[in-house]
Amino acid sequence: MSDKPSATNGGYFAIPEWSAISLRGEHATTFAQAQFMGDLAGLAPGHWQWNGWLTPKGRLVALFALLKLDETSLLLLLPDADPGGLVADLGRFRFRSRVEIAHEPGWSIDGRFGAPESARGAAFAGTGPDTGLELDLGGEGGPRTLRVTAQGAPGDPALAARWRQQDLAHGLPRLEAAQAGQWTPQQLSLERLRAYSVHKGCYPGQEIVARTHFLGQAKRGLVRLGGDAALATGPVATPEAPDRPLGQVVSVAGSEALAVMPLDAGNGPFQVQDVACRPLPLFDGLAR
Repeated sequence: MSDKPSATNGGYFAIPEWSAISLRGEHATTFAQAQFMGDLAGLAPGHWQWNGWLTPKGRLVALFALLKLDETSLLLLLPDADPGGLVADLGRFRFRSRVEIAHEPGWSIDGRFGAPESARGAAFAGTGPDTGLELDLGGEGGPRTLRVTAQGAPGDPALAARWRQQDLAHGLPRLEAAQAGQWTPQQLSLERLRAYSVHKGCYPGQEIVARTHFLGQAKRGLVRLGGDAALATGPVATPEAPDRPLGQVVSVAGSEALAVMPLDAGNGPFQVQDVACRPLPLFDGLAR
């Protein structure tokens, strides 16, 4: 009999919506710095940050955890985004950069509701998937560990659903592929994750992101909603004016959701497709 812990008693379980992309080569970091919205200038090897890629109009294509393995190797861990499509799209901007961009379909991304053995905050543990990479994804809602390996853990749909709900509770939007290119970083409140920079040099969408920030033009942000029943993506309205949407649900996890709403939307009550819902507080602690 195996003495390894099972997913149901605190062991690892597969998180099927996540995938991995590697960037390797002499120009891996400079390429990422020029393309992505976060600032890699102070990111040391062995550390990670939230980051993302925008359209030229400042709309989010993909949000990911970016790990700096060493000076020539980066790893992107993507929730929900299409890794093959992102690799192809990024490849169009390589030009003469010495960087290889590849989807890593053989790597498994697993989760566990427990504190990491070695990783803390923005410092990850491990050197690669063959030996295991460990990230600290805990916060106000309790400890969580994300692991990248070449072996993989068993699936557990209930625990994977709970993990997704914790992501939303921390303000980590889980966007379906169809929503790529729809939302600005400010509309998704990605400043809570320190996922973008308004001070570093140029990157796609930087002008719009910076102008929105410095001119105080951000009028919408994320609101966490709790419903009386399961919620679905769709418009958010008030019971008094159901045909006049205030916002849009962008991520759902059972009876909880994240919606892009006016910053002055108030405390509700609201409704999403006739399901009554109310605002819930967002957890802190996931910023890196």
